[in-house]
Amino acid sequence: MDFQTIKSTLPQDIPFLMVDKVLHRVYRQEIVCLKNISGNDWVFLGHFPKRSVFPGVLIIEAMAQSSILLFTEPEATEERLYYLTSTKVRFLHPVMPGDQLKITISVIRDSSIGAIVKAEAEVEEKVVAKGELSFAVQ
Repeated sequence: MDFQTIKSTLPQDIPFLMVDKVLHRVYRQEIVCLKNISGNDWVFLGHFPKRSVFPGVLIIEAMAQSSILLFTEPEATEERLYYLTSTKVRFLHPVMPGDQLKITISVIRDSSIGAIVKAEAEVEEKVVAKGELSFAVQ
């Protein structure tokens, strides 16, 4: 899935798109996405000016958006909204400008009213964040 398809599929828009590319996807089972971290990103204006670190909350947002892409068909005519209801994420290493965040999402539980997924983010094969996310579907 390329950036244009991602942009037309996700309910978020620039500058809040946190997925640049989908590398692998098995609908409603597993997805692997990329987020390129650039020193030009707006978040680095204040987080932190002397030593830029990509905010953990935006890593969670990238995981959530990757999850939405896992459960949404790009050609779908019916709009279903996925609301993040809970997170349990640990941050293991900082993410810096120049890093490429690889996000892997796999389904733990899936139903018509929501889902629970396992999420893992890596930089150069080193896990930087991992945990579980829960969603409600409207």
